Amino acid sequence: MTTIYHNPACGTSRNVLAMIRQSGVDPEVILYLETPPSREELVKLIAEMGIATRDLLRRKGTPYDELGLDDPSLTDAALIDATAHPILINRPIVITDKSTKLCRPSETVLEILENPDIGPFTKEDGEVVIP
Repeated sequence: MTTIYHNPACGTSRNVLAMIRQSGVDPEVILYLETPPSREELVKLIAEMGIATRDLLRRKGTPYDELGLDDPSLTDAALIDATAHPILINRPIVITDKSTKLCRPSETVLEILENPDIGPFTKEDGEVVIP
């Protein structure tokens, strides 16, 4: 089973979803701005990805600065609390049987697909990805 936490307004997220589909998989698509993951799910995703909690946060186009989230003294718990604003969750997050990964840049999804041999893929910006 493959799942993507997706934002259809994000080019990277759209590219990742297209690559997953080009690999022959019809993933479960979670529109995380409408259905955000719970605190427990976020903690689990962070652990599965092996990333720092701060790396989950998106700065551009979010209330990151106004919430003072660049303060290095903030705890992981405080940073997770900030995701009450789901726009702060960086995307896309993809879960496959192989692994869970924050797929930025989009071609990193190929590392965790069951069938990464998708052939040449042209991203929305015209860049060609050849696995």
